[in-house]
This record gives sequence, structure tokens and C-alpha cells, in this order.
Amino acid sequence: MKRAVTTILSAATALAVAAPALAQEAMSLDEKVNAAFAKATGPFVSLIFAPLPGTNFPWIVLWLVVAATVFTLYFAFVQLRFFSHAIALVKGDYSDPNDAGEVSHFQALATALSGTVGLGNIAGVAVAVGIGGPGATFWMILAGLLGMASKFTECTLGVKYRNEYPDGTVSGGPMYYMSKGFNELGLPGGKILAVLFSIFCILGAFGGGNMFQANQAHAQISGLVGNYPGWITGVVFAAIVFLVIVGGIKSIARVTEKVVPFMGLLYVGAALIILLVNYDKIGWAFGQIFAGAFTGLGVAGGMVGALIQGFKRAAFSNEAGVGSAAIAHSAVRTKEPITEGFVSLLEPLIDTVIICTMTALVITISGVQQVDPATGLFILTEDGSMIATEGGVQGVQLTSAAFASGISWFPVVLFAFSTMISWSYYGLKAWTYLFGEGKTTELIFKLIFCVFVVIGAAANLGPVIDFSDAAIFAMAVVNVFALYFLMKIVRKELASYSSRLASGEIRKFGH
Repeated sequence: MKRAVTTILSAATALAVAAPALAQEAMSLDEKVNAAFAKATGPFVSLIFAPLPGTNFPWIVLWLVVAATVFTLYFAFVQLRFFSHAIALVKGDYSDPNDAGEVSHFQALATALSGTVGLGNIAGVAVAVGIGGPGATFWMILAGLLGMASKFTECTLGVKYRNEYPDGTVSGGPMYYMSKGFNELGLPGGKILAVLFSIFCILGAFGGGNMFQANQAHAQISGLVGNYPGWITGVVFAAIVFLVIVGGIKSIARVTEKVVPFMGLLYVGAALIILLVNYDKIGWAFGQIFAGAFTGLGVAGGMVGALIQGFKRAAFSNEAGVGSAAIAHSAVRTKEPITEGFVSLLEPLIDTVIICTMTALVITISGVQQVDPATGLFILTEDGSMIATEGGVQGVQLTSAAFASGISWFPVVLFAFSTMISWSYYGLKAWTYLFGEGKTTELIFKLIFCVFVVIGAAANLGPVIDFSDAAIFAMAVVNVFALYFLMKIVRKELASYSSRLASGEIRKFGH
């Protein structure tokens, strides 16, 4: 044990010493890496985010929305029927501490939420509302509500087919239910799907779940305190991230169960203050949302533009159908896989329906977006691609301007940090699926992950980030394909649990 601790500390010290050189080298190679990646991965990125013929609607978004609709209907609106039971599970009413697993229902939910509640809730919503107008919010909410069924399906399977080890640790996620579930049904190709998913998950963890977060966090901090080298932010973040992730899912869960509620309350609290100050505009804002959803209110793309932007933001925000959350939820302490499916359906509600909607409402009532006083319609930019704003701000700057407060950078840093530690776990489990379980294998991945934190903060590897984002949604292609074959197993689990819950066989623990 002492030798292991010494090795870890030595590795962390070596990382800190080497980080500036690594960052400087990354910056000097920035343009070469950009060019090489753009050439090598451009076709893959273009394929994943390609629009449907004659539209600007990405086919991957339709893939996720259709799946969410199918699961909602197949499980007879499970997100509504078992909503109250999901709350009871999170509260621990049915939790037996002797069940196999590493974390509680609440900790698993917090860990998964920390991976989805990120910069997309701040910058992404601003982009959606900036292009599609307030009406995009309506479609975002609808897609979020449907996505609850996707999370239910994948997270139930994640627990059902997880590996449980003698030391009490577990490994689960799509790669396990693809290989085991397909084998159980006598279907070929499960192992191939699992390997593909794992590769895409690792790439997504290094890029979108790591480098992009570190890069944006540095941009926000330097914008507040003044320009300074990005490697400094990277080294600090890498050290903190390493200290958290070296302890595994239990350590990550202990942090996320505190950070996620805090940052969520901080962000939503700030939004509520703004809404209360402008309470007289709330009714008008909701009117803009509903009217804009079906008429477009003269924004870019009209009603179709609002629908596309709303669905895109929901899909990119809550990751329902991507399969990432199933990895975190697989670590839960339970002997009933379906219970974690119920808990997981709360994620899109919190992430998309509540937090994203709060952001959209603040932007709408803030007056940052320009309106023609004569017609009451939004004023578009010269190229007609989006709504004009005061100062020409867009993205995260639009959200910051809407909040008109210095606190906006603080949640951004927390969101970035929490996303990194969750995605480190997702990538780790994909890594160990491919290369085997073991302390050495895990330590290698964690050190590599922290190196990428430094590189991400110091460099501006645009095509690398684009590729990793495409990898994350390539996970969804593989995952949803598998879920269509495995969803009948979830329905059997649901029927069994429902009957036992109704008969009183399943009771609140300790009551």
C-alpha cells in the first residue's frame, strides 16, 4: 500500500513538473495537430453531424429523439408513472446498505448529473435561443421529457449486466450489456458493438469530457483576472482532478454529491433572483416560448428553426441515449436493476427541463436580445442567421450578459470540473473493458487523462474537440442500436418489479 501511494505521488509530481513543457510543446504543435486532425477525422465528424437532406437538422439528433419517443411509448410513459417512486429511491427509502455496489442512489445520480450538467447548459442554451428564439425552449423541454425514457432503459441494463468483484467494486455500462445481453439473447455482434462503444467513449472522455472543459474554464478565468498562460490553469486543474479520481468512483461520488447540488442551487438561485426581480415579464416570456415554438415569431428559420435548435440542445445537453450515464449508475448499491432506471430518469428533468429552461428564461426576459419596438419581433443579424444582441454577444457571453453578474464565471469552473471527473470515470471503465481490470491499468489511464487536462487548457485544438464530440455521439449510434434489441429485457424487469411493488413484497427499507 505504501509503495502504491509513493508511486502515485511520484507520478503526480512528475506530471506537475512535466506539464509546462508538455503544454508548451502542445501549443507549438497546435497548428500542425489541427491540420492533421482536420484532414484525418473530417469525414468522420461530417458524417456524425451531417444534416438530413434538404434541412439543417443533424440526423444524429433525430436518431436520439426517435429512440426517446419509442422508449416512452414502449414503456407506457414510465417517466410519469414512476416519477414519485424515483424520488423515494433517491431519498433512500428503499436502500439496503448490504446490497452489492459502491455508491448510493443519490451519489450515482449526482455523478451522472455532473457529467451532463456542464457548459452546454450555459453556452449551448444561449446558442439555441440565439438562433431559434425563445420557442426553442419548448422543443428543448419536450425532448428532455422524452429523453427520460432513454435514460431509464440504458441505466436499468447497466446495473443488470454489470460485473461485481470480490473486493466490492463493480464495472458496468453499455459495453457490458452489449456483450452479455446479446449473448443471453443468442444474438451475434455484441462484443464488436462493445469494443466500438469503448473506443468512442475513451476518445470522448479525453476530448469533450476533458480538454474542452479545461479550455473553457481557462477562458472564463483569464477573462476575469487577465490573460496568463493556459498551462497554469491546466496544472492546477490536473492536480485537483487527480486527487479526486485516484480514489475511484467512491471518491468521485463523495465530491459530486456535494458539488452538483451546490453548483445547481447557485446557478438556479441566481436565475430565480433575476426572474423575481423581473416577475412582471415572466408571463410574457412564457408567451414568447409557446408562441415561438409554433410560429417562430420571425426568428431565423421560423418554427422549424426553433424546433431544430430545441431538439439539438436537449440531445447535446442530457446525453440521453448516449450511454455514458449508464456507466455511473452501474456502481449503485442495489439488487434491483430497475430501481436505478427509475432514478436515472430524473437526470433529463433536472438537466434539460429545469436548468436549461431557467437559462433560456433569463436570456429571454433580460432584454439582451434586440426586439423591434414597432413590430415586437426580434431583430436579426445582418446575415439573418441569429437574433441580434446588445454588444453582439453570443454563446456563454450572452448568458453572462443576461445574468449581468460576476458570478457567472464561478459556476462555469464548477461545471467544467465536475464534468471532467465524471468523464474520467466513464473513460476509465471503457479503458479497463478493453485492457483489463487492475490498479496499474487504472493508474495509467488516470495519468494520461490528467496530461490531457493540461493540454486542453493550454492549446486550442479545434478539430480535436470536434472529433471527440463526434465520438460521443458515435457512442449513441452504437448504444441506441443495442437498446432496440435489449429493451424487451427491461420490460420484463419492469413488469416483475411493478407487480412486487403493488403486492407489498417490495417495502421501504427499515419500515
